[in-house]
Amino acid sequence: MTGKVDEALGYEQARDELIEVVRRLEAGGTTLEESLALWERGEELAKVCRRWLEGARARLDAALAEEESQDGDAVAE
Repeated sequence: MTGKVDEALGYEQARDELIEVVRRLEAGGTTLEESLALWERGEELAKVCRRWLEGARARLDAALAEEESQDGDAVAE
């Protein structure tokens, strides 16, 4: 279950589902096939979360760089 469905997931949705996947894996009681499917879904969800966090980091870095350039312009004047 990848692609457009995962792209539409918000960070919190992906994180919450990932927490549930981990909880189910840690609880045990699933077949090998079910465990593998859960693990694969967990990997997909982790990628979604990572993309959101990387995007947030890029936005913060851009905002900080913009602020620094504005501060530099004010000092130069």
